[in-house]
Amino acid sequence: MNTIRLTVCLGAMTLATLAGAAQAADAGLDRAALLKLADTYLAALLAHDPAKAPLARDVKVVENVTRIKAGEGLWKTAGSAPTQFKIVVPDPLTQEVGGLVVMQVDGKATQVGFRLKLSAGKIVEAEHLVVALRDASNPNLQKVRPAIPLPIPDEYADSHGRLIYIAKSYYDALDNNNGHLAPFASDCERHENGMRTAPSGGPSLGAAPPGGAPTRPAGLLGMQDCTTQIDSGTFQYIDTIEDRRVEVADTATGLAIGFSHFHHPMTQKKFKITGNPDRQESDMSNQKPFDMPALHIFKIWGGQIHEIEAIGVMAPLDSPTGWE
Repeated sequence: MNTIRLTVCLGAMTLATLAGAAQAADAGLDRAALLKLADTYLAALLAHDPAKAPLARDVKVVENVTRIKAGEGLWKTAGSAPTQFKIVVPDPLTQEVGGLVVMQVDGKATQVGFRLKLSAGKIVEAEHLVVALRDASNPNLQKVRPAIPLPIPDEYADSHGRLIYIAKSYYDALDNNNGHLAPFASDCERHENGMRTAPSGGPSLGAAPPGGAPTRPAGLLGMQDCTTQIDSGTFQYIDTIEDRRVEVADTATGLAIGFSHFHHPMTQKKFKITGNPDRQESDMSNQKPFDMPALHIFKIWGGQIHEIEAIGVMAPLDSPTGWE
């Protein structure tokens, strides 16, 4: 009788062990492993050897909205390891990791945005956005802004779902020309392709950690923060923002990544601008229609967007996304 009971207990323990192992396998890579995977992938690009990355046999690779094969694109042109400008965002929940780095591509200093999606430990999706720097000495692209990689104190931390929700709201704000649809902090600062595009006017506030930045002075001629800049109608030339993919967020650093596809048919060339004494009309008569596939990285703490680092590439109007 005791032997039978012992056999049953051992069998139950074996089943429990197997179930635990299965759950651990299903959990996928943790945060540290995802960060290591990003380094492995970038190193494989530099080695021009897809075999050095854990690619699935049917991996889908898209570079600047064009479907390519592993071994093409950056696999041939990547020329040096990332500089000190390197942002990597791991997401154990969705089993994705993405980021933005500066590295040599085709002999030129280049911003490279990327996203990797895993299934069963293998990369099933790889996405690259490649933009050559206009000015290799741009001070905004030498080092990452200090607050971006900082861990978020517990009292300011947002949940994974909340980070995704807040990042998504940015596209609604732009698409509807309503800055109040996203929770921008008063010190919000946006950089695009290395250029500071918000706030418009005045010096940078330095992007201090939570609660450390002074309130941006109000009433200065022509000055607009992230909210009022969007409210002013500055971005009316954006017709729609499609293919929005906001899937990657890191609760430790409050970073979230969004990929998207901006459409600018330019059927209207002039727009009224409000709230800016220095600029009351936008005249884009010389601008031809275009698309802009883009990547945005949002620094979020205390439920507000404090910093945005973005890149975009020019593409013909109504270009495919590469994921069709």
